[in-house]
Formats: sequence, C-alpha cells, structure tokens
Amino acid sequence: MTRFEIEEKIVSMLKTVFDPEIPVNIYDLGLIYKIDVTDEGETTIDMTLTAPNCPAADFIMEDVRIKIESIEGVTSATINLVFEPEWDKDMMSEEAKLELGFL
Repeated sequence: MTRFEIEEKIVSMLKTVFDPEIPVNIYDLGLIYKIDVTDEGETTIDMTLTAPNCPAADFIMEDVRIKIESIEGVTSATINLVFEPEWDKDMMSEEAKLELGFL
C-alpha cells in the first residue's frame, strides 16, 4: 500500500471521530492540521481542539490513536495536540458549516 493510499484511509478514519458535544467529525471541523506517514508506516498527526480546555480532549485523542493504528499499513500513531494556529470556525469544511448552521 502506498503512503498516499494510507493517508486516504487515515482521512476516512478521522471522519469517524467526533467531539461528543459537536455533531460533526474532527476532520471536517478542521481540527487536523497535519498527517505524516513514513515509508515504514509510522504516522504522526498534529491536531487541535475547538477550545484548549475541552473536557473530552483525552477521549478524542485516544479515539484517534486507536482508530489510526487499526489501519492496514500503519505501524504506529503519534498524536500531537497543538494550539498554533488557534482554531476558528473558518477552518471548517463547507459541509460542517452547513451542518452547524454557519451558512
């Protein structure tokens, strides 16, 4: 499997992860800043939260890690929580904005 194919599977899997308080997946919310996959399948994801004090942060990050590590071709997953740049609603996909009533 190529790195590109693995990255596509990662994006699909990220679309199954939700913040318990928001009915939109974390990918469409714009919370994923970077996905890196090495030739050996080691994956690093930089993500943020809608708010730094999100009470579901640990749950969301662990859900991401478990789901990413379940993908064929991924040998490990490191999830980095970052707050630069600061998240805002302009980072959401058009679908997410529509779902949340921002359009």
